[in-house]
Amino acid sequence: MSIITLTTDFGHKDYFVGALKGQLYTQYPEVKLVDLSHEVDAFDLAQASYLVGAGYRHFPKGTVHIIGVDAGKTPSKGHIAALWEGHYFIAADNGILGMIFRKKVPETLVEITIHDRLHEQATDMEVFATVAIHLAKGGALSVIGKTISTLNEVTELQPVIDQEQRQLKGYVMYIDHFGNAVTNIEQSLFMESARGRSYEITVKREKLKTIFPHYHAIEALDNKIDHAGKTMAIFNEAGYLEIGIYKSTLHTGNAASLLGLRYRDAIWIEFKS
Repeated sequence: MSIITLTTDFGHKDYFVGALKGQLYTQYPEVKLVDLSHEVDAFDLAQASYLVGAGYRHFPKGTVHIIGVDAGKTPSKGHIAALWEGHYFIAADNGILGMIFRKKVPETLVEITIHDRLHEQATDMEVFATVAIHLAKGGALSVIGKTISTLNEVTELQPVIDQEQRQLKGYVMYIDHFGNAVTNIEQSLFMESARGRSYEITVKREKLKTIFPHYHAIEALDNKIDHAGKTMAIFNEAGYLEIGIYKSTLHTGNAASLLGLRYRDAIWIEFKS
């Protein structure tokens, strides 16, 4: 059975998610639809790229991923589809696929050109749905688009290290359900920058000198102490630096509420010589 995942900023109050699913089921009643998230903040490419980039790998190859965030087609931003690591991705050429692919070249990349084959009032999601069903049924990318070689890129708020290789600056790109702050600093970039040196992470007023392998690892420091409420850093399962409060609850607070962390807040890592 073919699988199509859906990631949008539509929310659940309006009919848009249901309408998209209706379009897909109308064309392919047997398809399996999976919601990755419909709670992406409006037009937030960083959030959407993180959710899709973390989520797609858990699906079988051949899965089609629709990304309905900032999906409008304009003269400078067309619709594109790509085959990458055995998965199909459909989105607007707004920089989001470049953020997901992280400079890795897709196997095939096309600009979607089927708009004139649909009715005159076809929406962006109707275009995406038609392409998704075509791919889910085993159709070729070449049938729905022309091959292109480059993607629009988002350069804003990318992690950077200074010329002296002493300070790495990243940004919060997502606040999860638990109030943990996910940054755009990948573990591979951290390891490449650290080169075995000690480090100190500055998060608002907090200074952290340890990145734990997972949240419960903090108990190994001293299992006789209650560590609940401690600020800590880990690399999450998607490979990004995450700042959280151990065993946070609505009553104790979380990283977003206690530290005041929000999307786009800067995180600094200073490496010691």
